[in-house]
Amino acid sequence: MDCVMLTVRTRRTVLRSLIAMTVATGFAFSAQGQEQPKEHPLIPAIKMAKESNAVLDRITDYECQFTRREFVNNRLTSQRTSLRLRHQPFSVYMKFIQPAPGREVLYVAGRNQGKLLAHEASGLSSLVGTISLSVNSPKVMAETRHPITQVGMQRLIQLVILQWERESKFGETDVKFYPNAKIGGSNCEVIEVSHPRPRKQFPYQLTRVFFDQKTRLPVRVENRGFPVAPGRQSPLLEEYTYSNIKVNNGFKDSDFDQKNPKYSF
Repeated sequence: MDCVMLTVRTRRTVLRSLIAMTVATGFAFSAQGQEQPKEHPLIPAIKMAKESNAVLDRITDYECQFTRREFVNNRLTSQRTSLRLRHQPFSVYMKFIQPAPGREVLYVAGRNQGKLLAHEASGLSSLVGTISLSVNSPKVMAETRHPITQVGMQRLIQLVILQWERESKFGETDVKFYPNAKIGGSNCEVIEVSHPRPRKQFPYQLTRVFFDQKTRLPVRVENRGFPVAPGRQSPLLEEYTYSNIKVNNGFKDSDFDQKNPKYSF
């Protein structure tokens, strides 16, 4: 009987130790005592990003002010445009505010042989009139890190989801949530994902995604590279901000037609 009682007490002691270890380390144990790793910290971030993408699935079109800052050709550039975007068929109209005010760019999937249309509002280039360019042409990519086919909140958050799903297969990932951030006058929830050191599987040292608290739209994405030296700040590579967003305007084909009398193509 004493041996039986001792065995029971020993088992209880071991079980209490396992429970304490679970709390301390964050690992769970199966009935067979096998260690079960806890959830990757990116899983909740991916879930939030997919929920935002689902919101965009229910939006047919929107117009907004689109601001982008990008490190291109060894310098940080900035552009601010008025943007109209329709999801199906994918259609984009942009009118530049700064720089090159008045420049217009138009792209519709399946039209114009898959090319974009552009014209300048002033200067010698304006004398040329409307030109047709490949979306990946050197002239276009000299001013941006992404082609026009990747413009828009949905394309942007989908790229983030793919990035985080790849990164969730590896460690060395820190994820922080900031529930009460602001952009201008908008209240936002922010996810910040960072990595301590360069690895081939990590395209950026830090990624921040800002979700509007009310609409759940991804209103800003910021990507930073790895510092060039210890103690230096992570350099900004790209930042995309969508503001003054108006959704489901009922845009028609004419809103993405170069013959629209409101445009100057």
